[in-house]
Amino acid sequence: MAATLTPEEKEHLITRNLQEVLGQDNLRAILKERDLKIYWGTATTGKPHIAYFVPMSKVADFLKAGCEVTILFADLHAYLDNMKAPWSLLKERTKYYEAVIKAMLSSLGVPLDKLRFVCGTDYQLSKEYTLDVYRLSSVVTQHDAKKAGAEVVKQVEHPLMSGILYPGLQALDEEYLKVDAQFGGVDQRKIFTFAEKYLPQLGYAKRIHLMNPMIPGLAGGKMSSSEEDSKIDLLDSAAKVKSKIKKAFCEPGNIEDNGLLKFVKHVIYPMFKEGEAFTIHRKPDFGGDLVFVEYEQLETSFASQELHPGDLKAAVEVYINRLLEPIRKSFDTDFYRELTERAYPAPVKVVAGKQASGGKQPQGAPGANANSAGAAGENTPDKLELKVGQIMDAVKHPDADSLCVLTVDIGGGERKAIVSNLMAHYTLDQLRERLVVVLTNMKASKIRGVESEGLVLYAAGADKCEALAVPEDSKVGERIIVEGFDNTSNPVPPLNPKKKVWDKIQAELHTGTDGQALWKEFSLLTLNGDRITSTLSGCSIK
Repeated sequence: MAATLTPEEKEHLITRNLQEVLGQDNLRAILKERDLKIYWGTATTGKPHIAYFVPMSKVADFLKAGCEVTILFADLHAYLDNMKAPWSLLKERTKYYEAVIKAMLSSLGVPLDKLRFVCGTDYQLSKEYTLDVYRLSSVVTQHDAKKAGAEVVKQVEHPLMSGILYPGLQALDEEYLKVDAQFGGVDQRKIFTFAEKYLPQLGYAKRIHLMNPMIPGLAGGKMSSSEEDSKIDLLDSAAKVKSKIKKAFCEPGNIEDNGLLKFVKHVIYPMFKEGEAFTIHRKPDFGGDLVFVEYEQLETSFASQELHPGDLKAAVEVYINRLLEPIRKSFDTDFYRELTERAYPAPVKVVAGKQASGGKQPQGAPGANANSAGAAGENTPDKLELKVGQIMDAVKHPDADSLCVLTVDIGGGERKAIVSNLMAHYTLDQLRERLVVVLTNMKASKIRGVESEGLVLYAAGADKCEALAVPEDSKVGERIIVEGFDNTSNPVPPLNPKKKVWDKIQAELHTGTDGQALWKEFSLLTLNGDRITSTLSGCSIK
C-alpha cells in the first residue's frame, strides 16, 4: 500500500488526528525523497492497557505510510523510576510489551516488516552515549532542564538528578536511534522543544516532533494503570469489558471529558477500511440502527443529545471486543500465560503455610518456594508501602524529651517528617545519614503537637530498641516487600486508620532467631532479594 501512496497521502496518514506537528516543512521535504524514520518510547513499568491503542493507532498510520518505526523500551528509565522493579522483572516486562504491541498492531491490521524494537540499555550505557550526556550537561542550564520536564517529571522542591537529566536523555535518544522524528503525547512538548534547542549545540540535527492529544480515561480524567475503573486491560474478558464500559463516565451531551468518544475518534475510525462506518445497532422500537460515516457526525449527534450514552456504550463495547479478541487468542497459550505471570506476578495462595492450588510463583522470584508466598487479604503486608529511607536530619521533639523528629528522604525528591522514640537509644548524630526501613503510606497524624508522616521500623527488645538494618548497597527510595507479597506493580493506597490495618499487620511483624525481619514466617526483602535484619532476635517490630 505505502509504495502506491503519494508524498501528500503519506503526510496525511502521518499527521491525521495529531494535536501538533513541529517541523512539518522538513517532514514534507523528506517525504519527497524517501520514507520517514520515526521513534516512540515507553517505559516498561505498568501493564499496558487499552489506552495504548491510542499511540498504536498512530504507529499503525506510520507503518501504513511506509515509515520505518522504532519502538524504544525505556528499561533504564523504568529502573531509575524509584527502583520500583528489579532488572530480572524488567527483562520479562520488556518481552511482554513486545508481544502485546505486536498483537495490538496485528489487531489493527498493519504489516510489521518495517517495525523494530530497541531497549534503552542496548546503547544508553555505551561510552559514546555517556560522553554525550556529559557534553549536554555542560551546555544545559538547570532552569531549562527542570522546565523541559515540568509536564512529565514530578516537581518537588529538591528534585533528584535523574529527573533533571531526563529531558536530555530523551533528546539524545533521537540521535542514537538515527531517526527523523519523535512521536509522543502533547505532554512531551517541552521536552521536544528542549531537544530542538540543544541537539544542534552538540552538532546533531534538529528532529521533527509529532504530538498526540491527551485523551480522558473511562472514569473521566486521565486513563491510569492504578485506577481499575479508568482502564480496560488488553486481556480482559468480554464480560469484564461490558462491566467497565457500563461504569464509564459518559455524561449526555459532554463531548470534551468523554473517553469513549475520544477512543472512537483516535482508534476506531482510523482502523476502518474504505467504505466502513461506525454503526450503532438499535431495536426498531428505539429508532433503528445509526450509521456515522464521519466521526464529526457522531460527535454532533452526541452533543445534541440525539445519541443516548447507553447506545454509544453498547457500540463501543462491540468495537473494543473486536480489537481485543485477536489479542486474547494470541495470548491463550501456555507460553504467553507464563510470560504474563513472570512479568506481572501475583501472590500465591497458601493454607497454613503451604502452597494451595490456584496460583503459581514464577521461578527466580525472591523466595520462590512452597512456603514463601501468602494470600493477599485485608490485613496482609501487600497493603504496606515500605521503602529504604535515609535520615537527613534528627532534632529533639519540642514538647517531649523521649521523642525526636526525623527528616527522612524516601526517594523521588520526597522527604517525610517522622516522629520517633529512637532518641532513647541513639544520639541524634548516630541517627543522621542512617539507612532505615520506612512505612510511607500511613495517614499523617500529630504526635504531641508535631505532625508525623510515617514510621521508621525498629526491633523492640526488653531493654533496647534498634532500627532495622538495610543492606549497605540499597538505594534510597527502593521498595521493600514481604516475601511472596510483591505489591510494586501499582501504587499502594493509604492505610485506612479506622480499620486498624497497620495494627493488625504489625502484630505479626517480628525478628527471628537469627535476627531476620519477618511477617509471620515470611522475610522482609529488598527487590534484589537481600534480607532486612536486626541484631536483636525474637523481638516484635514496631
